[in-house]
Amino acid sequence: MVQTVFSPILTRFLLKAGEGAGIPSNLIRNFTPDPKLSVHRSVKAYGGIILPQNLSHRSQEHTTMATRRALHYVFKVGDRTATAKFYKEILGMQILRHEEFEEGCKATCNGPYDGKWSKTMVGYGPEDSHFVVELTYNYGLSGYRRGNDFLGLTIHSRQAVANARRLGWPMREEGDLFVLEAPGGYPFRLRDEDVPAGDDPVRRWGLACSDLARSVAYWGGIIGMTVAERAASRALLGFGGRQASLELVQLSEPIERAAAFGRSAFACPTAELAPAEARARAEGGTVLTPLVTLETPGKADVSVVILADPDDHEICLVGAEGFAELSQVDPAADDLLQKAIDADKSDQWFAKKGGKKTED
Repeated sequence: MVQTVFSPILTRFLLKAGEGAGIPSNLIRNFTPDPKLSVHRSVKAYGGIILPQNLSHRSQEHTTMATRRALHYVFKVGDRTATAKFYKEILGMQILRHEEFEEGCKATCNGPYDGKWSKTMVGYGPEDSHFVVELTYNYGLSGYRRGNDFLGLTIHSRQAVANARRLGWPMREEGDLFVLEAPGGYPFRLRDEDVPAGDDPVRRWGLACSDLARSVAYWGGIIGMTVAERAASRALLGFGGRQASLELVQLSEPIERAAAFGRSAFACPTAELAPAEARARAEGGTVLTPLVTLETPGKADVSVVILADPDDHEICLVGAEGFAELSQVDPAADDLLQKAIDADKSDQWFAKKGGKKTED
């Protein structure tokens, strides 16, 4: 907690920060600043957003929206060379950071595997302002059977469409979108248009659900997202502003996650992690990994809680403070990934054994 003066200058700053956080300007403007008034407020921050606690009781519903941010979706991959080529040469993303681990993650970030693995973050810009993709590679595994749980990542990019056409990557039209698959079979949906300058081309990611009302209630009550759009069998949720949104689509058939299941990650203040875990438990939700600190060799530690929604979609809530330090773009990331690929002799070893293992 800090004590300071709520000045007209701070009001202007809050208006700008609130715009990016999706907070209606009238909620801030309706608070009359008094240069002589000292008010208590806590820093509810990620990406520089600061919210006074006493703006208005009407602004409280926006507090979680302002303090949480959608970070990335996790894909398990079996071919790092082909996968990196797809993200760089087709989608036009960049390698943001690459990390190698000698044993399985305590929070099962790499899935239910105990061996050596790697993590590669790719996206259109820094992780503190873009929704990116986490590619996890488990040494010795060449692929994973996909279920029907992940419905696709939607990207607005003329260049990505042009790249796919130029390189002959298979696409099919689905309304006003072009659908293509990354190595491993993960679906992507491209819109042949660009976002405004400075915005993230990744607009949404989709997950299947068996009961839309139940899922919306969970993602709203536990994760803190709000509904932006809703129809009979689908809903679009988010934290406001220019962030990527989650699209939930109710399917008539059972939801099957299979071995390729992924994970959605969100940043929130570390102080909110334990209360989020407690709330999930109180409401009968699933806690896959209680609050734990994860170490990354040579980088910052981060605290996380891993939850699962009613259809077992995994959710990682990560402490924003540690993540802000951990997620800095590494200029050497591309070289680190290539070095790891060159040093990986598992292809040769498994070739002698009849091929690498594919997880069902």
